[in-house]
Amino acid sequence: MSHPIDLVFAALADPTRREILTMLLEDDMAVTDVAEPFKISLAAISKHLHILTRAGLIAQEKRGRVKWCKLQMDAMKDASVWMESFGQFECVNLDAFEAFLEKQTIQIK
Repeated sequence: MSHPIDLVFAALADPTRREILTMLLEDDMAVTDVAEPFKISLAAISKHLHILTRAGLIAQEKRGRVKWCKLQMDAMKDASVWMESFGQFECVNLDAFEAFLEKQTIQIK
């Protein structure tokens, strides 16, 4: 079983999922509204949302016939604290961090 922080970092490794989280900073959104700006299928967006939900980064709830997504603000706290422990870095370059994670994944396989 993965440690919860591993699920957070794995979810954050994908640029589509990071964009979804950025969109949800504004307000809760219906799944169809989340999917609208992306040039991928609703099924693909649903898979991304499942990964974000499993990592605890978002919650999904049904309101009537519409499924809504809500950002879970505390979910990144452990990851943030972990990254802040490397205080010598001014700010985290998520693209570089993504490349690092991908390299680690390749080495593990």
